[in-house]
Amino acid sequence: MVESQTGCYELISETADPYQGIFFPTPHASSVWGTQVQHGGPVAGLLTRAMDRLAPNPGFRISRISVDIMGAVPMAPVAVTAWLERPGSRVQLLVSEMRDASTGSQGRLLARASAWRLATRETKSTAHSSDSSIMPRDASATHLDWPEAWRIGFAASLEAKLMSEVGVRGQPTVAWLRMTEPLVQGEEMSYLESAVTISDVANGIGARLNPVDWTFLNTDLVLHLYDEPRGWWLGISAETSIGMDGIGMSAASLHSEQGVLGRLAQNILIQPR
Repeated sequence: MVESQTGCYELISETADPYQGIFFPTPHASSVWGTQVQHGGPVAGLLTRAMDRLAPNPGFRISRISVDIMGAVPMAPVAVTAWLERPGSRVQLLVSEMRDASTGSQGRLLARASAWRLATRETKSTAHSSDSSIMPRDASATHLDWPEAWRIGFAASLEAKLMSEVGVRGQPTVAWLRMTEPLVQGEEMSYLESAVTISDVANGIGARLNPVDWTFLNTDLVLHLYDEPRGWWLGISAETSIGMDGIGMSAASLHSEQGVLGRLAQNILIQPR
């Protein structure tokens, strides 16, 4: 799965419930916008981990995940928990929270996520995707070199293959990515945890602004997954749209090597340096 076992987080306090605990971020969890704050990808992955482990049922699958980041998440211990907000025989709503654990498990709220978990059934005979598949991953593809300022933290821990030109307006940037560090040290990730963690970099892949001159931080992450992630490589076809008043939207289609998975959107705050 991955070459290293350092991980983005170290589990420093666990409970009898596998969906909660206190985690300490490693340098692999840090943001490209500053090494003193966490990247949104590992934050989203840890919140997804909690929801996916909450009363798992083989007859259900998470199909939509929405993550809201309440502010800069410091490189400090965080407490994560989850609960079932809406039980149901076919449709369930899950919620997870991340809090500052430096002052106890009920510290400041840092991020919150929700997920719809739906009952599954066989529909192969009617399967259809409205998005086209992207170019398959090629071992000879160009390695994605992030801007120099971004070659740190979580972004630097990703292996990325670039399949199209970067920065062309009107043409989504296509890349295949996989994590080289597990989400939690010494722990096997699920394909879902891996896909959600990686997906937050869509904003960077689809960026149409120079990070030397601009910052463009996403305040959220919303994924609709109509198919189940399979494998460690995630394909992203992304481009960010920019409005007239400093607000943008990152939009992407998500892919496994077996086909299209779904779509992503991120709300973007754009500011000059």
